[in-house]
Amino acid sequence: MSDPKALLWDVDGTIAETERDGHRVAFNLAFEACGLPWRWDEAHYGKLLRITGGRERILHDMRDRSDAPLAVERDRLAATLHAKKNAYYAELIANTKIPLRPGVAELMEECLRRGVRLGIATTTSRSNVDALLRVHFGADWRKRFAVVVCGEDVARKKPDPEVYRLALDALGIGALETVAIEDSPGGVAAARASDVPVIVTRSAYFPNDTVEGAIAIGPGLHTRRGWVPALPAAESDGTVTLQDVAYWVGRMEVVSQFS
Repeated sequence: MSDPKALLWDVDGTIAETERDGHRVAFNLAFEACGLPWRWDEAHYGKLLRITGGRERILHDMRDRSDAPLAVERDRLAATLHAKKNAYYAELIANTKIPLRPGVAELMEECLRRGVRLGIATTTSRSNVDALLRVHFGADWRKRFAVVVCGEDVARKKPDPEVYRLALDALGIGALETVAIEDSPGGVAAARASDVPVIVTRSAYFPNDTVEGAIAIGPGLHTRRGWVPALPAAESDGTVTLQDVAYWVGRMEVVSQFS
């Protein structure tokens, strides 16, 4: 079993659990700064995460608010709120240092040692990616990644496959030569629509959602236990390795888990 040529990473919920204490808090700070009485609690924000893209979530939420502005003014307000939210998010990340999910750094480091390229394929804003990865990898974090595709780079966000197709074009490799790591059904759908094999690491906001089309589904990269399909000798715990990724790719058995 040979290593994939590249691993493409989603960011929010996959590389780090940034949603509850990062993005959600930043949205609420932006609402307050603009004099709006809106607040997104954890449960409501979880529902909004089914909508990809921060500006898109704001617009979706406005549809159900009696105190939202007229339709012709909503795009402008959403853009203003989203820009403020991203600024607050960068400040929060710098001050709180939300950790990487366990096992993420270990797998990334193994990839770099073995010549497997790393890429980012996300619908979040580039400034948000920079804020998170700068904290963990330093100002030159970009050197670690062969390609970074963000929300500003695509016309259609996940579950549309555009983000993955752009990443593959930039890498100059085929879909079956890479593996995506995602946490959400929308991310899985985007990867599969571009024929990229995808591994799912369950996250705080997507702990048991219906997931179809992955080659492996598990609790996180921190453990070799609890995966479907199960890993060989999974009784010996440890973080997920490139050998494990290659094992799943070698099987290429698309699995599904239903809530």
